[in-house]
Amino acid sequence: MAKKILPLAPVERLIRAASEGDIRVSESACSALTDELEKIGMKIAKEAIIETKHAGRKTVKAEDINRALDILKLG
Repeated sequence: MAKKILPLAPVERLIRAASEGDIRVSESACSALTDELEKIGMKIAKEAIIETKHAGRKTVKAEDINRALDILKLG
């Protein structure tokens, strides 16, 4: 398995923030969500880079991310 990019602790906080009460979160749950978030994030980033290059820039901007979300129907 490839090395994780996102740390587990913020993902655990994300899961806890989504709950309405006191909840325990396993490391395997954090790991599973981290894997999926990284896959989705990579798709968005790749599409945003395509948009950046199409605009003739080398800097990815928020507008590129937003356009990528629209293209991928995630926004």
